[in-house]
Amino acid sequence: MSNQEEMLVEAGNNAEALVSTEAFGKTINSIVEATFQSFVNSKPEEAEAREKTYHHYRATVDIVNTLKQQISVRDEILGKNKTTDNQEEEGTDH
Repeated sequence: MSNQEEMLVEAGNNAEALVSTEAFGKTINSIVEATFQSFVNSKPEEAEAREKTYHHYRATVDIVNTLKQQISVRDEILGKNKTTDNQEEEGTDH
């Protein structure tokens, strides 16, 4: 595994550790709920406030998606390396 792959695997491990905590899930849910409430409770003339809450929501979603992407990249690297290791083992058995 290359140094770059090791760094990506570590980032994926860290992301999974964060995403899997109850505190993270509750915090994200709380942020989404507060953003939704702010959006739906805005007055019709408060378009700027709704736009701000929309961008806040999108930023929250981007954080979660970035962490999930890091986990996915890690899984792809580990899967690729496992396949490579298995192929090398099969090649040496003959």
